[in-house]
Order: sequence, then C-alpha cells, then structure tokens
Amino acid sequence: MTASAASFEPALLARLRAARTVAALTGACISAESGIATFRDAQQGLWARFDPRELATPSAFARHPRRVWDWYAWRREQVSAALPNPGHRALAALERRSPGFVLVTQNVDGLHQKGGSRNVVELHGNITRVKCSREGTLVERWEESGPDPPRCARCGAFLRPDVVWFDEMLPEGALAAAEDAVRRCHVLLVIGTSAEVYPAAGLPQAAQASGALVVEINPNATPLSSTADCVLRGPAGIVLPALLSALDSADPG
Repeated sequence: MTASAASFEPALLARLRAARTVAALTGACISAESGIATFRDAQQGLWARFDPRELATPSAFARHPRRVWDWYAWRREQVSAALPNPGHRALAALERRSPGFVLVTQNVDGLHQKGGSRNVVELHGNITRVKCSREGTLVERWEESGPDPPRCARCGAFLRPDVVWFDEMLPEGALAAAEDAVRRCHVLLVIGTSAEVYPAAGLPQAAQASGALVVEINPNATPLSSTADCVLRGPAGIVLPALLSALDSADPG
C-alpha cells in the first residue's frame, strides 16, 4: 500500500493507535532535511579527492591519523550548527505518546536527542563524542597541538571519533537493543534509510517475522519498498507531523 503525505489509510491509523509498542529506524535522509550532508555527499571541496575508505577505516586512521581527525572535526562543526527538523520533533512527540517507544538510528549527528527523543539506540555511534583509540573510553576535553591528533591523557594513544568505521563491528549492546526493539514492536517505522547497509537493513525483516507492521517513510524507493506493509512517499519532516496530526484527530474523545 502506498499513501501520500497528505492522506493515510484508516487501517494504518487504527493499527498505530492499537499498537502497544512502536519502534522507529532512521537513516541519513531525515538528517539531510536539517542540512547535514549524507556520508558520501560530505566528500566536498577540500575532501572531494578522497574516497570514504581513505577517511573512515581503522587502516586509514593508522596511515593518516591527522587527515582523518581533521575531516571528522570538520564534520563535527557542521553537525553542531544543525538543528532538528519537524521529523525529529515528531518522533519525540510519538515517543511521549507511545510507552516503550524505541528509536534506532544509523545517524551519528545526535539530532534526535536535540529534537527531544530520549530512548535512542545509536547503531553507528555519535560524531559529537570522542574516544581513546586504544582503550575506547570517552574523552570530553582534549588539546589540539602539533601535527598529530590529540592524545589520550591516560595512555597516550590518539583520540578518534566515537563512530563505527568501515571494517568495524557495530557495538554489541546497541545491536542487541535494536534487535530486541524490532522483535517486540507491533509497528516499525523505517524512516529515511536506504535499506542497503547491513545489519541495520535486516531489522525490518526481523520485525515482520515477529508480526510487526512495517511502514516505510521515504521520498525515494528503496529495496524495502517492495516488501514493506505500507509505504508513505515523502520527506520525514512532512509525513511524520501529518501522521501525528491524523492520529490525534482519530483519537477517541
């Protein structure tokens, strides 16, 4: 079933209203609506000559630690200036009205938290955080000096962004929490994700296997579109507020 952003099937609204548990999986498109370039789009200007694998792998960091550090510092500046959009705020409102709501995101920008979401599972980490490359401990303050990246005050290893790079495993705790959320939910909203990057791309199938209704919200067709139970075409910043409004108007009393 495909619906426009302006209209929703009564059956979908009824299912959402009746759902004891709702979960959401978000990807880069919802952040793009706040002006944050997708990962590959971020290869602009000074960085256009570099392949992502030259900037987002452990081996790249080992070869060119300063280059990688500087690129992520540049991206952190972009993220810090970005504001949550109506899609982010609508998800926070959905969390307030849906006990047990879990938001699983592939994004690393922290905009969901800025927008008011509290129960957020970050599959790929968070670019606003920095950690020790050896011990993995988070570091809140550091000094920029010399030709190399800042170092951990405790062990002397380089600091690095707290994100998941290519060739790295997802954090076990985050992946387990995401898998648990989609298996327990009655409705899964899949928002602005390409549905191509695994293991996150397998979460909608896990939800369906457990009996959940899977609703894709995306301006573009994806590999999920043919198997989702419902497809809502349009940007999250338009579709989600409209969906919440429709739910409110459909609420009894």
